[in-house]
Amino acid sequence: PEHGCGLDGILRAREEDFGGILNGIDDELWNPATDAYLAHRFNIRDVSGKRLCKADLRSAFGLDPDPDVPLIGFVSRLTHQKMADVVCEIIPAIIAAGAQFVLGGKGEPELEAALKAQESRFPGKVAIHIGYQEALAHRLQAGSDILLAPARFEPCGLTQLYAQRYGTIAIVRRTGGLADTVVDCGQQDRGATGFVFDDADGAGLWGAVERALAVYREPLSWRRLQLKGMAEEFGWAASAARYTKLYRQMTGIEYTAPPPAEEENIRRVAS
Repeated sequence: PEHGCGLDGILRAREEDFGGILNGIDDELWNPATDAYLAHRFNIRDVSGKRLCKADLRSAFGLDPDPDVPLIGFVSRLTHQKMADVVCEIIPAIIAAGAQFVLGGKGEPELEAALKAQESRFPGKVAIHIGYQEALAHRLQAGSDILLAPARFEPCGLTQLYAQRYGTIAIVRRTGGLADTVVDCGQQDRGATGFVFDDADGAGLWGAVERALAVYREPLSWRRLQLKGMAEEFGWAASAARYTKLYRQMTGIEYTAPPPAEEENIRRVAS
């Protein structure tokens, strides 16, 4: 009902006619083992380079160089949809809890100004970069311990997928594709990968951050979360297979792969 514009009842009545397919990510471009933007590369078998990426990110932003202090990141459009106003609201609590905060993004001018004010208020502990840079997005994903990826609504979302690929623990709201791609730490039986909250307000988001910081202080539990997230498959191969299956269900036509020569021609034209 919240975002149904009066149509939610009709859509619920026809729920059997709908299918949902998640976005995929470019798992070659977003790969911490080969990422050219990173000062230090790492992978699921050896994540030691992530700690070095964290030090590099801190140095680049002028944050206090304490390796044991958790670093919370936010890379996003700065809009009401992405809950940037709520993120700004909880920054003082993040600092009071002994963590640091780094942001890369741009959006609504009043939100940009409010976030820059927090940087002035907490020098060495809060860093705000207004603007989008591809290199910064990769470095922030790799160097953060925790990534905030909340939203008031979100069809799928990508930043939480990138975060898991880079061993960064995502905090998301239980909505849309965010709820489909992050398993809350309280659901260990499902293979937890992050933290999920319900209410789109400061109390809801801060409650999830508090839970994340508590687990951060348990290194073995934290490493399990990291490795489970890094093992998830969010590449386009999985999503493409789901599209193929859906088309088969709709048409009743079995897919036949083209001959190799024709397939290579298709690929050349597409590129």
